Amino acid sequence: MEWNPERRKRSSVSGSSWGNSSWMRFQRPLTSSPERPVAVWGMAAVWQQVLAVDARYNAYRTPTFPQFRTQYIRRRSQLLRDNAKAGYDPSLRKQYLRLRSQLLAQRYGPLSEQSSFRAYSNSIVRSSRTTLDRMEDFDDDPRALGARGHRRSVSRGSYQLQAQMNRAVYDERPPGSVVPTSVAEASRAMAGDTTLSENYAFAGMYHIFDQHVDEAVPKVQFANDDKHLLACCSLDGTISVCQLVPTPPVVLRVLKGHSRGVSDFAWSLSNDIIVSTSLDATMRIWATEDGKCIREIPDPDASELLCCTFQPMNNNLTVVGNGKHNLHVVNISTGKKVKGGSSKLTGRVLSLSFDSPGRILWAGDDKGSIFSFLFDMATGKLTKAKRLVVNEGSSITSISARSWISREARDPSLLINACINKLLLYRVVDNEGTLQLKRSFQIQQSSHPVRSIFCPLMSFRQGACIVTGSEDMCVYFFDVERATKAIVNKLQGHSAAVLDVSFNCDESLLASSDAKGMVIVWKREQK
Repeated sequence: MEWNPERRKRSSVSGSSWGNSSWMRFQRPLTSSPERPVAVWGMAAVWQQVLAVDARYNAYRTPTFPQFRTQYIRRRSQLLRDNAKAGYDPSLRKQYLRLRSQLLAQRYGPLSEQSSFRAYSNSIVRSSRTTLDRMEDFDDDPRALGARGHRRSVSRGSYQLQAQMNRAVYDERPPGSVVPTSVAEASRAMAGDTTLSENYAFAGMYHIFDQHVDEAVPKVQFANDDKHLLACCSLDGTISVCQLVPTPPVVLRVLKGHSRGVSDFAWSLSNDIIVSTSLDATMRIWATEDGKCIREIPDPDASELLCCTFQPMNNNLTVVGNGKHNLHVVNISTGKKVKGGSSKLTGRVLSLSFDSPGRILWAGDDKGSIFSFLFDMATGKLTKAKRLVVNEGSSITSISARSWISREARDPSLLINACINKLLLYRVVDNEGTLQLKRSFQIQQSSHPVRSIFCPLMSFRQGACIVTGSEDMCVYFFDVERATKAIVNKLQGHSAAVLDVSFNCDESLLASSDAKGMVIVWKREQK
């Protein structure tokens, strides 16, 4: 069974449908953090829990008027946030939370029944063996060999050397000091001399976008080095470009042209172009200034396109993955695929990520494999290097690469969502993209295409944080170096599985999207 993000008839109970399998709605109480004052945290925790209860029952309110449901939850968020600022006794609010939960359960029924969702994936989890650290060479693959039949010689030392240099630099630094870079002081000003828990405390919802209501939003992303420009794509076939400042936030333009759902998109480095992929078997190039489609490029295999990414050093080249197991490097200026820039995976290609220099490309499929490719910067040719089987039969829904240069996490790393109820963190150990499991974090993900990110400022201060969506309708923040109780924060407010998250460049705002089409922009507390 394959990952098939088709728009289906929606369930009258759930509003938006995801998956042939059923899944249970989960809710966990927020716990207090030792780094924050108990009263302040308790107040924020209670109002977030109240909002989460309202959000979970929101699908049952006026089922034929989704706009009212969005307005209702937005107003509830505003009132609860105002009450939290007023500083009422948290114990009274906890009593209110219990009573409200009881009344809502009496009115709509308890939240214990399962809701049926038709998902991107017709498949989902298959019980099978897990080999989290097995890597396979492709010595028998002719595409990995040179002209004389010899394997390409690539130095395996630079990633190891980088990690050693990082350790040498940071072992000489006093504990708690920031990274000695030219941007460290700017980062200190943005992040502040605070703990991770304090840094990732949020004041509440800044804004809710509902233009894609009742259709899943699989991707949301801030523009590069921008605080207030945000885009999101939807299975309704459109892409929205939103401006968050000045208030009130607005949808600047809606990019229309795809005849089926939009599966992925990416900003160019200069933010003047967006490339999108769709289930209609085309990729489109959009001018963000006026929203016009510059070029439509059909998939070379006439298959639905499931993911895309720009080559970071050459935005003329885009890599796309399709439903026929193929990767293609496409020149968006000519609309043609690059010679030697195609390769085949073991399953449908769901996720892509380059390392920052653009020399290694990782691709994940719906059979549980991650492939690494060496990218020829001069020609755009792909050479298959390594394969990692994370979990046979499980979909690799997200890959994020980061060259970490910090005291706590000194190795280039990869963050993986793999539909095994865990978020996986790997270290990159050589120049061929070999991966070694560093640690994992418990989340709820067994079927949905959930994504995760590295926090953009983490390498310039003590501590390192990652953020992920989850099927229990929460956004989770994890400290990658905390041995126990790694959860730094948890945001509640969505009424469906959270599919994607994105920080703006200074981490003042976080956007999250869900399976029912709601996009929430969260505002971080000012220190």
